[in-house]
Amino acid sequence: MTACVVVIHGEGLGKRMDIGERPLVVGRSHDADLRILHPSVSRQHCEVWFENGTYWVRDLRSTNRTRVNEVAVTVAELNDGDHLTIGESILKFVSHVSVEARYHEEVHQLATHDALTGFYSRRHYLEIVEREILRSARGSLPLSFAIMDVDWFKRINDSHGHMAGDAVLRQVAAEVHGALREGFIAGRIGGEEFAILMPGITQDEARNECEKLRQAVARSVFIVRGQREAVTISIGLASLGVAHQDRSALMRAADGALYQAKEEGRNRVVVADWTGPITDTDSI
Repeated sequence: MTACVVVIHGEGLGKRMDIGERPLVVGRSHDADLRILHPSVSRQHCEVWFENGTYWVRDLRSTNRTRVNEVAVTVAELNDGDHLTIGESILKFVSHVSVEARYHEEVHQLATHDALTGFYSRRHYLEIVEREILRSARGSLPLSFAIMDVDWFKRINDSHGHMAGDAVLRQVAAEVHGALREGFIAGRIGGEEFAILMPGITQDEARNECEKLRQAVARSVFIVRGQREAVTISIGLASLGVAHQDRSALMRAADGALYQAKEEGRNRVVVADWTGPITDTDSI
């Protein structure tokens, strides 16, 4: 059974290519084995091959370098689960051990998660939000929902390029994940927008948790193409209640609070108006 690479982010999403007896060439050229049609990818970007019981990757003097787990390489050994960054696309190396089972796991991961951040993808996340709202309403349990946005993100993309922007988003997601309370559910719902579902805590507690997330990002050091950049997030928070009884109303309220946070200067948490929890006499 041979190993393979799977495109898990960017151009060519979902493509799989097995690694055979000869080197597998990845690039933009029409004669590349795995062709990725994006200007960030060189005509012949890298090659992957098997030799003496080990899989290897070699950069083919590409413009944007080949990276293994975010480290630029010339030649590197590949281990199961390694991420290869090829321009703005990310490939995952799946070893020959149980490759079919691992590949199908990878397909499921692609369908439910955002490869760049590891958070739930928008479609799957919104399904989770619906279920959590129904569960909270039936049990008269508190539930809060926050939308966060990376401040001045367009400026980062315009100044440093989309690859640098992706690196910033990965680091923001990592900081948020590290500060996230157990039981909270994170999703990527837009380009630079993330959402956090916070079941079982009051609105005041949720605001405190959002403040922890904001501070975690604000104190983190971001190095973008050799330059230190100040990166912050703005957060809009809404809670399930009489004023926000379904997913649409809850998300609309959080989005409105986020807009207010931006208008008031960014790098802050704003809470949407709330008129109390849903009672047994209310309907959802």
